[in-house]
Amino acid sequence: MDHSPLGDDPTGGPLDGVLVADFSRVLAGPYATMMLADLGATVVKVEGPGGDDTRTWKPPAVSDPEQGDISTYYLSINRNKRSVVLDLTDPGDVAAARELARRADVVVENFRPGAAARFGLDHDSVAAGNPGVVYCSITGFGARGGAHLAGYDLLVQAVSGLMSLTGDVDGPPFRAGVAVFDVLTGLHAALAVGAALRHRERTGQGQLLETNLLSVAMSTLVNQTEAYVAAGAVGRRMGNAHPSVFPYQPMPTADGDLIVIAGNDGQFRKLAAVLGDPAMAQDPRFATMSDRIGHREEIEQRLRARLATRTAQEWYDAITAAGVPCGPINTVDGGVALAEELGLDPVVRADDAAAVPTVRNPVGWSVTPPSYRRSPPSLGADSAEVRAWLDQNG
Repeated sequence: MDHSPLGDDPTGGPLDGVLVADFSRVLAGPYATMMLADLGATVVKVEGPGGDDTRTWKPPAVSDPEQGDISTYYLSINRNKRSVVLDLTDPGDVAAARELARRADVVVENFRPGAAARFGLDHDSVAAGNPGVVYCSITGFGARGGAHLAGYDLLVQAVSGLMSLTGDVDGPPFRAGVAVFDVLTGLHAALAVGAALRHRERTGQGQLLETNLLSVAMSTLVNQTEAYVAAGAVGRRMGNAHPSVFPYQPMPTADGDLIVIAGNDGQFRKLAAVLGDPAMAQDPRFATMSDRIGHREEIEQRLRARLATRTAQEWYDAITAAGVPCGPINTVDGGVALAEELGLDPVVRADDAAAVPTVRNPVGWSVTPPSYRRSPPSLGADSAEVRAWLDQNG
């Protein structure tokens, strides 16, 4: 392993010295490689002449005097990387791409199944010259029966069943407000890469990692998919209610909704007490979680009557003080403000002069913390450096 790939100064991160050739685009792959980059890996983002699709996904955008409007979508998933433009219709650029893959510790790609092989960038071709490579392939529906299907998060939310679970009881299906399966596929990929690097460290052996959005969706639907595969129970839309926990939803107060959760019987007893109705928890219809699920309508009416007597803020203060989970329904700015208020420091800036604010890596490390070295690169910002490195060391 080259401990100074591309002449980088040591990052001190756990992946310091790991070189990642990133042939991915849009969200799942770039999110995975940003997680690796945050932890010290040198990530070379390979883009075609038109750039990553997300560069054009705007508004919203940030205005830059040199680059014009920069997509905030692109900014959210591409910090700590270098960008090199390689036109894979050009034989010389294909040769450069192959050389980059040959030197890489990790290759991440989300070409359509079969496309990488046309350029000699598939796992077998890369591993022939780089047997220790950890090669991670991300697709929408796998490389076999689903190879012909395009992998967009909305499509997977629909076909996986997530949308059938999201929305009002009598309303249409809804997608989640973010591309949840893309993000979670990226996280699974990053975890797999880290584990495969550990295996290589012990054995010297590289390997092929394959993941796809639909498989991640099946895993991510957790209790809903397990309910079906183990018990034949098919979930349905319940609005903001939960099929197995009650209360676990927004509840109206005198001036607005408040999230109220009683995840176990002890929390429910505390909630009943703070609402001034301790007898509610002793009622045999409501004493256990299963009882409460079976008498959801009766108990909801009783809770609504109590909550209607005070404002959301008053109840938030009282219920939280009692140790029961509760909170307002914020917009995104409110969520950021809460994280700041709680000392989580959600906003970070890279060390370079072009620093733009991005959202902090969500894991704290006591010895090898994430670093924020580079702002998301402009298209081809590092092409000259990367090409010179490939030529010099060829």
